[in-house]
Amino acid sequence: MVYDHLIVGAGLYGAVAARMLAERGARVLLIDRRRALGGNIHTEQRMGIDVHCYGAHIFHTSNEKVWNWVNRFGRFNNFINAPVAVWRDELYNLPFNMNTFSRLWGIRRPEEAQAIIRRQAGEEVRRILQGRAAAGDEAARAALEAAGTDDAQLLADFQPANLEEQGLFLAGRDVFNKLVRGYTEKQWGRDCTELPAFIIRRLPFRYIYDNNYFNDRFQGIPEEGYTVLVMRILGLTPAELVRAEAGTPVTVHLSEGSITLRLSVPYEAVCERDETGLPRLDEEGIRLTNGDHAACLLYTGMIDEFFGYRFGELGYRSLRFETEELPEVDNYQGNAVVNYTEREVPYTRIIEHKHFNFGQGPGTIITREYPADWQRGDEPYYPINDEDNSALYERYRSFATGYEWLSFGGRLGNYKYYNMDQIIEAAVGRYSL
Repeated sequence: MVYDHLIVGAGLYGAVAARMLAERGARVLLIDRRRALGGNIHTEQRMGIDVHCYGAHIFHTSNEKVWNWVNRFGRFNNFINAPVAVWRDELYNLPFNMNTFSRLWGIRRPEEAQAIIRRQAGEEVRRILQGRAAAGDEAARAALEAAGTDDAQLLADFQPANLEEQGLFLAGRDVFNKLVRGYTEKQWGRDCTELPAFIIRRLPFRYIYDNNYFNDRFQGIPEEGYTVLVMRILGLTPAELVRAEAGTPVTVHLSEGSITLRLSVPYEAVCERDETGLPRLDEEGIRLTNGDHAACLLYTGMIDEFFGYRFGELGYRSLRFETEELPEVDNYQGNAVVNYTEREVPYTRIIEHKHFNFGQGPGTIITREYPADWQRGDEPYYPINDEDNSALYERYRSFATGYEWLSFGGRLGNYKYYNMDQIIEAAVGRYSL
């Protein structure tokens, strides 16, 4: 058997790519080392609740073509993401909007909020420049002298040296210290003074009373969960998915092409490799361990891992999930997502899964989400796109262009953060007719 494409990774990118290629008549072998279909968007039913096994995923997009495409495979509810933040014994709406500012300062009008943020930002920038000047920074001293009492001029010319300075410059001290600092330090495992300013290029302030986290036109969650959505993208029946999860290869036919799905199978067990760790090729293509071949390889895992880290490790952040079933509690926190913004609280948020689908049944399930450093063997969730890592990724990307049969896709393959709609847009655009 000669497959036209071997796709490693049955997450959203791999599944959409497999679908598009099969519709063009290609024979696709799709594999994943996990038993779970769908990658990090995998959901499973427990206690009648769809559990987001690898963190909350809310689909949102302003791309109508993507919205129409994904709705071919399942109905979406009208869930609106409106998280809240807990800081000590205080509760705030997110994203930062007039509900947030009213709770912070007891004000009601947008111009009042804007004035407070400008005043605090100016005070903080002045304090930072005074500290620099006291340490001998002549440029800071000159900036202070030139501006005099005009904070607006200080803000216009200010260049933050780290994320703390950037956050205070953008948000002032109250919003930054209560709602940004601790959460960000937990996410990255470092003090804000040790993080580069570019991580927060802007903070989305809305001077209206609107708790909808996203600005996109379309938003929701699949009514039957993301696993069923991916199952339908691949053209599988529920019975075929059960067989695949049990370790049996399943082949479905779409148009003139086909998709063969194999779960619980690592790439290393499927593809023969040479002494350098790269796939072994012969005149029929990439040699598979069972005697089959593939003409092309699409890899959606870590690009540095694929090449055996020959140029070094890229940086990632990982996550740890602590899920708790509460059969005696019908409503734990009253909201799907609650962020905890103090650094002293070890988790960044608690997810209550039943609220994603407006569940009314007995019992509930919550998940605490803990950021973690990444080491080999851990699940990588977020690329660290700083200057050094970006340069290292470009080295891997350039090296990969020397292999015409090889391509990379998805968050790990392209070392880039994608939302789900961007994943679909990229895969459909790349593999459509």
